[in-house]
Amino acid sequence: MTEIENQLLAAKAKYDEQASPHYDEVLSEVSSRAEASSSLGKVDIGALVAWKRLQANTRWMAKLMRTPEAEVRAITARAREAALDDSVAVASAADTARRILKDLPGCGGRGQAVPSAILTAAAPQRMAVYDRRARKGLSTLFDGRIPRSYTYSAYMETVDDIRQQVGQSWTNRDVDLALSTLGGK
Repeated sequence: MTEIENQLLAAKAKYDEQASPHYDEVLSEVSSRAEASSSLGKVDIGALVAWKRLQANTRWMAKLMRTPEAEVRAITARAREAALDDSVAVASAADTARRILKDLPGCGGRGQAVPSAILTAAAPQRMAVYDRRARKGLSTLFDGRIPRSYTYSAYMETVDDIRQQVGQSWTNRDVDLALSTLGGK
């Protein structure tokens, strides 16, 4: 077993030991709703913002709330379809889905936390959350050798490669949980 695998297994075990078994309930519920409706709505995105502990009083949230629900659902439905496209590699699916989400308020900038949470809820077996803790975990895992500008598709390629190294019983979400644990608070 490699050092990377050992670090990830230890981090995931630490997460499983310390985390509340209820932590991902919001993600699971939103994901179930996305599967049933093939999209996410403003209520779902609001729940994900609370789940990720982001501020909901920002300009992008105000703009999102002024966006018609039908438009939000149309954008997230297209993004979900792209994320679930198993005819392409995970990184390519992530890139396409992320580009689709750029039309959604809160997802057009360089930040990855909100769009990656949306994509993880939309395609939980394939996508993973990319936030500051996951980035710090990657940096820890690779001794600081990650590019300063790291796209969501590059992150997903790395996560999927790590998942394949660690074992098929892991999902990309398991990898991001381990990375977040390594990244700390």
